[in-house]
Amino acid sequence: EPDVTIVSGLKDAVVSEGDDVTFQCQLSHENARDVEWKLQDVALQNNEMNEISVEKGKIHTLTLRKVTEQDIGTVTFRVGPHTSTA
Repeated sequence: EPDVTIVSGLKDAVVSEGDDVTFQCQLSHENARDVEWKLQDVALQNNEMNEISVEKGKIHTLTLRKVTEQDIGTVTFRVGPHTSTA
């Protein structure tokens, strides 16, 4: 299986409380397995507050809905041994 790398990493974002914020990571290959999103070292699941999606097979997106002060911290995207943070 080819080594999937991060082509375009996460960008820092500043948002107001109650707004949505979106983070995006572009990978070198489609259909990557072993991908993970984290906020403050807590793994995120796709639910009503966290929308996790993949576009065109390579662009992985995390949208945090209606952020609060508790959402301040580091967002991490990991694929295999590679990580990107914002």
